[in-house]
Amino acid sequence: MLRELFFDKKFWKTVTKLAIPIGIQNLLTSSFTLVDTLMVGQLGDVSLAAVGIAGQWSWLLNMLIFGFCSGASVFFAQFFGENNKKGIVHTYSLASVSGLFCSFLFMLVAVFTPGAVLRVFNRDAAVLESGVAYLKIAAFSYPAIMLNMLANTVLRSTQRVKLPMYVSFFTTILNAFLDYGLIFGAFGLPAMGVRGAAIATVISAWSGPIIILVLMAFMQDDIFFAPLKDLFGFPRGFAKEFYRRSTPVVLNETLWGLGTVAYNAIFSNMGYEYTAAVSILRTFENIAFSFVVGLTNACCVIVGQHIGSGDIREGIKNSTRFMILEPVVGLIIGTVVILFRNELVGIFNMGNSISEKTLMAAQSIMLIYGVEIAIRNIPYVSIVGVFRSGGDTKKGMAYEMLSLWAVSVPMTFLASVVFKLPFVAVFACSYLCEDYLKTFLCLRHFKSKRWIKPVTETGKKALSVYLDDEKKK
Repeated sequence: MLRELFFDKKFWKTVTKLAIPIGIQNLLTSSFTLVDTLMVGQLGDVSLAAVGIAGQWSWLLNMLIFGFCSGASVFFAQFFGENNKKGIVHTYSLASVSGLFCSFLFMLVAVFTPGAVLRVFNRDAAVLESGVAYLKIAAFSYPAIMLNMLANTVLRSTQRVKLPMYVSFFTTILNAFLDYGLIFGAFGLPAMGVRGAAIATVISAWSGPIIILVLMAFMQDDIFFAPLKDLFGFPRGFAKEFYRRSTPVVLNETLWGLGTVAYNAIFSNMGYEYTAAVSILRTFENIAFSFVVGLTNACCVIVGQHIGSGDIREGIKNSTRFMILEPVVGLIIGTVVILFRNELVGIFNMGNSISEKTLMAAQSIMLIYGVEIAIRNIPYVSIVGVFRSGGDTKKGMAYEMLSLWAVSVPMTFLASVVFKLPFVAVFACSYLCEDYLKTFLCLRHFKSKRWIKPVTETGKKALSVYLDDEKKK
């Protein structure tokens, strides 16, 4: 069985072609945040905490946008498998309008009421002052983040994965240059502290989608620059079907994002040193997660294309491969994090400006992360990689609401506010209460195969034949 699953040269060739460029691109995107965190960290705990809490608002928007993009990827991958280019164009149009509306709304709230947003996470006067200065500027990057994420989703789903990687490489280098110049006053630029970091973020964020759109225009791409009648001439019922499938994904990601925001609000109110510690962890978590994201996106594309083209059995076989592969990758990453957590955290203290309390807390929660990552990978690949690519966008939302909002967030709040446990114990509670229940539910649903719900006519007919064959066995 294992030999049949994992000694398939064609499978590994496709995975390598998709996962490596996507993983590198996500690594570069995470390095974007790493550069910010490293440089702002040299300004001290307060500045690091301020940028960390300001980032929670953009994090929530990222989850909302990712919901639209992930919901759209269900259609992109299956339509690509069916060779239905008009379906891809219609999906791109609807996702663009929806995502831009949300990003402009978040931008306006951040620009005009930044204090109200940040007081949810921290009430320290110095942290709030610095955080407001950062958020009011960084908010102008939000529409660019949306355009970039959707463009990357289209390119990945249609197996054009190298362009996003090259663009991310450029924007990461640009961000590092502008960060150093505008934070510390290098290269003839003014020293602006956290405001400089925000300006660097805005310029770098907008450079990504502009480069992609210019290149697509030069290449006369017929998805990004389709005729208006194709962009908005939807078949009857298509918009309804798109929102029916994508809304649960948007809710799922938004609820998960809100859950992370709720966790961070709990941690932040235990002390700004812990906010800084969590900011350090999240930075490394994003980098480590790049490898997982690469595999999960490859899973989504491969499984989605098989389901959309009607090859149901191959879709199931490939989904099984990824369900085994991703926890193994998590074990490898976790081992590295556990062994080198002190050295990894020490990188942020190059200027000896981070307090011992922050460093010790960061090392402890890095250990928890290293132990847990293999388990955390299972629900992620199940919901994002398998269920959604198969067309099932509702179960993930249900599992998220139950494990996160009915169990984990309330228990973490009680651990902090009622039982007044130490920070490290409260952080561990947030992981343990969420991961194990969700993993059990995801594995049970995966085994049932009820996640196979094609959006293409070819896939629907093939599923009917597959189910009939299974009943005869």
